[in-house]
Amino acid sequence: MTRLPTLALPATTTPEAALPVPVLLLIAVLAIAALLFLIMKVRLHAFFSLIIVSLLTAIAAGVSAADLLETIVGPFGQTLGNVAMLVGFGAVLGRIVETSGGAQVISGKLIALFGEKRAPLALSVASLLFGFPIFLDAGFIVMLPIIYTVARRVGGGLLRYALPAAGAFLVMHALVPPHPGPVAAAGIVGADVGLVLMVGLLVGLPTWYVAGYRLSLVLAARTPRMPVPELLGSAPADNPNPPRFGVVLALLLLPLVLIFMNTGLKTLQATDSVPEGAAWAEVLIFIGNTPIALLISTLLAMYLLVVRRHDGPFGGAIEKVVDDALAPVCSIILITGAGGIFGGVLTATGIGGAMASSLQAVGMPLILAGFLIAVIMRVAQGSATVAGTTAAGLMAPAVAASGDQTPLALACIVVAIVAGAITFSHVNDSGFWLVSRFLGLSTQVALSTWTVIATAVGFMSFALSWVLYAIVA
Repeated sequence: MTRLPTLALPATTTPEAALPVPVLLLIAVLAIAALLFLIMKVRLHAFFSLIIVSLLTAIAAGVSAADLLETIVGPFGQTLGNVAMLVGFGAVLGRIVETSGGAQVISGKLIALFGEKRAPLALSVASLLFGFPIFLDAGFIVMLPIIYTVARRVGGGLLRYALPAAGAFLVMHALVPPHPGPVAAAGIVGADVGLVLMVGLLVGLPTWYVAGYRLSLVLAARTPRMPVPELLGSAPADNPNPPRFGVVLALLLLPLVLIFMNTGLKTLQATDSVPEGAAWAEVLIFIGNTPIALLISTLLAMYLLVVRRHDGPFGGAIEKVVDDALAPVCSIILITGAGGIFGGVLTATGIGGAMASSLQAVGMPLILAGFLIAVIMRVAQGSATVAGTTAAGLMAPAVAASGDQTPLALACIVVAIVAGAITFSHVNDSGFWLVSRFLGLSTQVALSTWTVIATAVGFMSFALSWVLYAIVA
């Protein structure tokens, strides 16, 4: 068997840490422990806990008083800029689909196709398809009313249906282009995006079934049954005149189509198949941005499912459904932004880069080094996209120095890197708070379910990508 290339990064790629690695590591461990203590033992609200611990961590890491506010506010605004509109538009779209009876129509079709006993599989397969072009947070929010409705109708506890769906979104978001992590890592390492897509699917489909679906069912069975929360409003009564299945399905697929159009046009521009700056392309790319796509879909849902189906003045009906959807998710948005603060502070300290540099002195296969560096970055700062992108940047010189890699081997390395970037989702990950709060999970339950699934997805997909790498390298 061909000897696997080993890691040998140039000294210039090592991030410069402000403090020694042991001190940075100790600060990170103490910060996470303090955060868990405040949330789980003191029962302080997660929003305040995250901000307090972030401030103390920044001070301990040597951030000056002059830079402290910017260190806190910057990541908060950046996270909210990415999440707030997605959560808001997605919650309203989901609430309209639910209150109009559309979620009952969709869930009825899924159950009729798969049967009640396989309802979790039906939701997981649907999420797998929805998760191909759309990000985890937006897709999961749009699927929530369907998950809620199936859980209420079939019974068995919310997690029996929510975890398999979340696991499917997680796999697609982590491994498969056009999601930002694998696309960015492929560009940095120099891998072909089409091959990354192929390897991501080869690795991701068995990973979804074992770690995203089967493991989710096991964890749901071991967790006390939880009621369906009323975050999107109380459960609607049976609608005697529900909308047509085709209308509801089209509304749910529309944001996916628009987002996929955005990604496709950007890819064609990058290959010069579509002229850069063409007015028609720029307009289509704009409306295919995730927030704009969700806004268009939500406005269309207001018209088709509220205005056209409402007797008398419809203004009050729209206002009520929007208020019912937005009021409960305000807390989720703030917690998600605070999670971005914590991740941003940990990144500013240089913890991830300093720990990654310690791997340079250890000879190990390139694919294993890329995975481990991504894991370290993920644990240190929370964002899977940042972890994958940073690890790819650290690995790119080593990959180039290792000699000729086959295109398929490069794709395997990229998938291994983004697999490491999805592991160990915990309290500094905004997605952790988004999913846990929408499902009404305590921090402890989220750590024992969502975190376990994310870690299993990462490790299994890495193992499969390494097997494929050993064959083609």
